[in-house]
Amino acid sequence: GVSLFAFGFVTQLFFQDSSMKKFMIDVYATEGTRIQEVGTRLESAEERLLEDERIKDVTAFIGAGPPRFYLPVDPESPNQSYAQLIVNVHDFREIDAIIAEVTPWLTDQNPDALVSVRKYGVGPATTWAFETRISGPAVADPAVLRDYANRGVEILKQHPLTGLARTDWRERVPRLRPLYNQERARWASVTRDDIARTTRRAFDGRTVGLYREKDDLLPIVLRQTETERRNFSSVDVLQVQPANSSTTVPLLQVVDGVPVEWEDPIIGRYDRRRTITVQANPIQGVTLPTLRAAVLADFEALEASLPPGYTMEWGGEYEDTVSAQQGLIPGILPAVVIIVLIIVGLFNAYRPPIVILLTVPFVLIGITWGLLLFDVPFGFVALLGAMSLSGMMIKNAIVLLDECNVQLAEGKSRYESITYAALSRLRPVFLAAATTVLGVVPLLKDVFWIGLAVTIMAGLSFGTLLTMILVPVLYSTIYRLKKPAD
Repeated sequence: GVSLFAFGFVTQLFFQDSSMKKFMIDVYATEGTRIQEVGTRLESAEERLLEDERIKDVTAFIGAGPPRFYLPVDPESPNQSYAQLIVNVHDFREIDAIIAEVTPWLTDQNPDALVSVRKYGVGPATTWAFETRISGPAVADPAVLRDYANRGVEILKQHPLTGLARTDWRERVPRLRPLYNQERARWASVTRDDIARTTRRAFDGRTVGLYREKDDLLPIVLRQTETERRNFSSVDVLQVQPANSSTTVPLLQVVDGVPVEWEDPIIGRYDRRRTITVQANPIQGVTLPTLRAAVLADFEALEASLPPGYTMEWGGEYEDTVSAQQGLIPGILPAVVIIVLIIVGLFNAYRPPIVILLTVPFVLIGITWGLLLFDVPFGFVALLGAMSLSGMMIKNAIVLLDECNVQLAEGKSRYESITYAALSRLRPVFLAAATTVLGVVPLLKDVFWIGLAVTIMAGLSFGTLLTMILVPVLYSTIYRLKKPAD
């Protein structure tokens, strides 16, 4: 009971961080920021990082993430307002200290951008550990989805365990929308395509040729000056040239106005439904289960307030964890059935299997205190170690009870048999456990396997000692054995 309570203090984690000598810096500038401006911003960040003697080199990717050189990391979708820095260090043990120093500086230098500094993981790793998807019908109003998502972001921002929070739809962007007047435009022979070409030429520019500079071909772009591009009030007098005419007409002559509207640059879908995702990462040193448990009640209240037809579901690291654990169930159930059948067939009785199965849960005592002592989180790999440990415990119990049956066959009483079996099997069981424990000691230095190693070492060490005491006690209890009078 104490160990079950203490297990609540064990850190819960899907997969640990990697020991790679690098980390990532994601910079999400305000949606609509041009790629040239994003690149200029990162120049000062690169210079600042390279001044640190602990950092070996820095590689920048502007407008998209790098190629998928590391399988667990998903590359970011192309976006001109996004950039990523990959920082290589000399010693991975210094990464936490570097992140703690660099993060505040990057945030101060980019007040209008979202800066995420994160390490590589050893298993399936998502960019945003915390994700909640809010979905509506196929024609759901984006304003409704964004409103509820913003409420979720506010819940996260108000909590001290949240590092960064946002939605995957990003910020809305202004859009100039010429209201095409079909009647006047026909008199001027101006089509919608003519207006589109004119506005694109004025603001984005039109490539009219190529300039060769040694081995490089540079595009020659025709567009208005930067001052004119930033002055939207002059858009009314843009000269539109019809496709089959050499004369031009002002834009205002063929439109009813050019109002500024706000639009969603990204509208995501999940299972063909409009879906917006609330994304967040906890502060450094805090795991996702801790953050999720802290805001779970607020998000459940938000889910209860959704209109009919709208749903909320968890994604991110929590979804990956649940999916991985559920993937073990189809293999666990047949394995348990087969183990029980083997034990029953081996002893040709039902009470020995009961003794064995009642012994296995007590191994949690060793697992709990081992993880707490070594300060190792209980993750997916540790779960696999616990499952393997159950088989080792069953094996030890079978060895002891089988020796008891051998003594019974020689004519001894049950009390004498279980007593002699416990004494005679003590050395073989302990030696077998010791060789297994020593075999996983080298894994303690590995970031990926340390959870499995600690689980097996602590659980098997304590479990073996417990088996030699608990199995005889349970056996005597179930068979109602009494100490002989002599």
